[in-house]
Amino acid sequence: MSAITVASLSLLLMLLLIWAGMHVAVVLGAVSFIGVWLIRGDPMIAANLLAQASQDAIASHIFGVVPLFVLTGFLVAIADVGKDAFEVANQLLRRLRGGLGIATVASNAVFAAITGISIASAAVFTRVAVPEMLRFGYNPRFAVGVVAGSSVLGMLIPPSLLMILYGFLANQSVGDLFTAGIVPGLVLALAYAVGIVLMATLWPRSVYQGGQARAIADATLMSLPTLVLKIFPSALLIVAVLGGLYAGFFTATEAGAVGAALALAIALLRRKLNFKTLWGVLTETGHVTVSVSFLIICATIYTRMLAMSGMPQFLVEQMTQMGLGPTGFLMIYVVFIILLGMIIDSSSILLIVLPLMLPIAEQFGMNLIWFGVITVVAVEIGLLTPPFGLSVYVIKSTLQDQRITLGDIFRGTFPFTVMMFAVLMLLIFVPQLSLVLLKTPGG
Repeated sequence: MSAITVASLSLLLMLLLIWAGMHVAVVLGAVSFIGVWLIRGDPMIAANLLAQASQDAIASHIFGVVPLFVLTGFLVAIADVGKDAFEVANQLLRRLRGGLGIATVASNAVFAAITGISIASAAVFTRVAVPEMLRFGYNPRFAVGVVAGSSVLGMLIPPSLLMILYGFLANQSVGDLFTAGIVPGLVLALAYAVGIVLMATLWPRSVYQGGQARAIADATLMSLPTLVLKIFPSALLIVAVLGGLYAGFFTATEAGAVGAALALAIALLRRKLNFKTLWGVLTETGHVTVSVSFLIICATIYTRMLAMSGMPQFLVEQMTQMGLGPTGFLMIYVVFIILLGMIIDSSSILLIVLPLMLPIAEQFGMNLIWFGVITVVAVEIGLLTPPFGLSVYVIKSTLQDQRITLGDIFRGTFPFTVMMFAVLMLLIFVPQLSLVLLKTPGG
């Protein structure tokens, strides 16, 4: 059996085992071990590769960025920063058509700039925004759809856990990836806002029950000092973390430490933390960090197995013979990722696809920072598409109103999936949107 055949069969087996429910990291490690054994004919070589990869994968200090940003996200969620951002955005945007929907997008963008976890955004705003929208006469499908759609901003607007994972797999600067995600994230948020206004104007029944929202009583409005106090923690975190990172005051890991320290201080000042909740936050942070560490270790083993098989070089040769240029390759790549997103989760897609596709992207001379932004947006579309749609399932499990079905949520997310795909095409054909803030756009 040739090395290429072994690599091809390993990829097929991997997809089948993941779809059957086996943990992604276990599948990656086991299939890679067997693959190296078959290619080299010696189980000891496979075992040594396993041990070496476990040591090399997360030895760098930059890996400290993972637990720090995850801790920041959990602390911010406990401190009700997302709820405050929504209340402020709601008051400022209440006069616009679809104002509560736009407020959800705006507050999700603010929350994303602090946490970087889409699932956290989906859970928080399902509790905060959906009941408010239903109270003011919004269509239930639209209410859950806008929460699901805007939750994906958490993986695009920095800090982003997916971008951190991409940075490790592609050996790219996490700080540069964060910087590259700012403009695309804002463009996506703006596209959602414009789309909501158009829906509320042209198809009001898709946004409101009965075609019209109930008025928000002026008596419920907050004073200016209250508004400032509510938005100040969010602004402080964004300026301190992203401002300091972009200005070059500290690295991505140091930015994570600053964010975690500020989030802890905010949670303590608001008296949202006691020993039990703090222990819960630390435990959950540990669970996520260990899970990501295990994934990265096993992805490293998988990458080395593929390199040993010669599969990336084989794919490059096949693409060249087919006459596919960079654009043709990118279109196939994006469609493949979106299709994978329908059956497996975001991290799994990165771990499976990138070791195969990064060499081809390099062969075509693509900027790997821009390629990372494209990859993250395409992967995030999978969070909204059936049958898997992880964000949709999170919203369903968090909803207090059981009358809203899983089908209602998927139908509600459809317009936002279309908008996201349109933004993805824009980012593909206008790379400058992703690279404009980088100091060396061509590098």
